[in-house]
Amino acid sequence: MAAADEASKPLPPPYPEMILAAIEGLNEKNGSNKSAISKFIEGKYGDLPPAHASLLTAHLARMKESGELIFLKNNYFRADAPDAPPKRGRGRPPKPRDPNAPPPPPKPSSPRPRGRPPKSKDPISDAVAQATSAMPKSRGRPPKKAKTTPAPAPAAAAGDGSAPVKRGRGRPPKVRPVVPSEAAAA
Repeated sequence: MAAADEASKPLPPPYPEMILAAIEGLNEKNGSNKSAISKFIEGKYGDLPPAHASLLTAHLARMKESGELIFLKNNYFRADAPDAPPKRGRGRPPKPRDPNAPPPPPKPSSPRPRGRPPKSKDPISDAVAQATSAMPKSRGRPPKKAKTTPAPAPAAAAGDGSAPVKRGRGRPPKVRPVVPSEAAAA
């Protein structure tokens, strides 16, 4: 007897039809969200499979990708509905153009094309051409060049008339004052 009851029960229509009927039946101005669609389907077609939630999610995603539904602000609209918002592409929309504005000046062409230049088809001929041309530059920072003009000599220290002392690297040693008793003894 139980088998006869199951055979007599009509099967629910396919999910895309149920989803479109739910969106039409709810007739909300801002579209219908997934939970409202699910409640409508459960109320109208009581005998649904146990995986109803996942089936509904999968069919909504597929219908959105195929363009049958428009998804905006977490709500679904029929794509062919007159009050449906226009479908936007990805990214920022372009700025509106002023029809009275003069056309923009042409951009100057760059001396080189953008991006990395393509590799040569024959690397051996490139190596030969480089070897036969001027010597290639060495790698790294070039060495410092020696000064060609001597620096002006600073004034002699303490006016003793001796030649200036060449300063070495680092901090100069501390100058000790001369004690008058040592200077007189010497």
